Amino acid sequence: MSSSTTRRRARIDDFYDLDAQLAPEERMIRDGVREYVRGELLPHVGDWWSEGLFPPELPARLGEIGVLGVTLPEAFGGAGASATAYGLVAREIEYADSGLRSFVSVQSSLVMYPIHRWASEALQRSWLPRLASGEAIGCFGLTEPDAGSDPGAMRTRCRRVGDDWVITGVKRWITSGSNAHVAIVWAREEADGGDGRILGFVVDTDRPGFQAVDIKTKASMRASVTSELYLDEVAVPESQRLDVVGLGGALACLNQARYGIAWGVLGAGFACLEEAAAYVADRPAFGRPLAAKQLVQSRLADMLADLTKGSLLAHHLGRLKERGQDTPARVSLAKRDNVRAALGAARAARDLLGGNGITTEYTAIRHMLNLETVATYEGTDAVHTLVLGREITGEAAF
Repeated sequence: MSSSTTRRRARIDDFYDLDAQLAPEERMIRDGVREYVRGELLPHVGDWWSEGLFPPELPARLGEIGVLGVTLPEAFGGAGASATAYGLVAREIEYADSGLRSFVSVQSSLVMYPIHRWASEALQRSWLPRLASGEAIGCFGLTEPDAGSDPGAMRTRCRRVGDDWVITGVKRWITSGSNAHVAIVWAREEADGGDGRILGFVVDTDRPGFQAVDIKTKASMRASVTSELYLDEVAVPESQRLDVVGLGGALACLNQARYGIAWGVLGAGFACLEEAAAYVADRPAFGRPLAAKQLVQSRLADMLADLTKGSLLAHHLGRLKERGQDTPARVSLAKRDNVRAALGAARAARDLLGGNGITTEYTAIRHMLNLETVATYEGTDAVHTLVLGREITGEAAF
């Protein structure tokens, strides 16, 4: 036998053997989530997506396996795990579906993170264990109908009335909005003579004047709840205001979520690569399998290269984050380029599957449509490009 037939082929989902760089705890967390995803999510997620359903029992199950707020201290229901472990969780969940990973990201990075960092100890002890267990669901209210990429233009207002803050405004594209028991809401303080401070609040969603209405017309992220929030004179105690002032607080939360996205999209990308590789191996064309065609191999090679580079990028960013060196620009680069890699893989896989690629019997079209949304939220590709441009030149081109 020649050496080419006896050598071990590298795993396409870990081509550069990053698994060897993981700590035993990180590997254990990853393997546990992988087993759950393969056994409990993959058999059903296609139907959930087609039906526009986010299963109501899913948060508690995710809490049971310990993936919500995994980096938070154990005292608050987390696992005290590394940033890399959180990234691995996101990647495994998104192997099933971007919408399911979005739920985990919002719960962990956009709700639990700001409560742990800026809320009172009483609020932390009240909410964090319930959010970690999935008993409670949270949402994050920043984006508005007229303020997406420019959150500083928000129209939601708050004013101090005695011991309360009264909030009025509309938020849009809010994951888990109608399911949430608590919302992190950002609003601009009413002020004479100009714009006031941007403040954040921990808002119980059962307060008078709070309403959530689901967006039903989505052709993407259909296994995820997406809502509009309407706040009409919602009174929130001063004790539930976050101890942070300015848009920087909201952007710090988004930076946490973008980090998880940079990992998560790799799961969707590799799911598409694996599906395409298996399909072309079995699909005959002109007397030979598609896998034996040069153009097909070229496309698979490009998918593997882009996703492998993305894996190296995400892994190193995780280690930088653990050392406190995950600057916003570094996270922007990872979010932008890894989404590009995953979306490119999904589009290529959809094409390689031919006519079958447009059916939801296969995963490529579902991942492709989901990733079109992921390319838009938490900063569009264009916005992250301008963030990097500013980092290079020192000039803001927004």
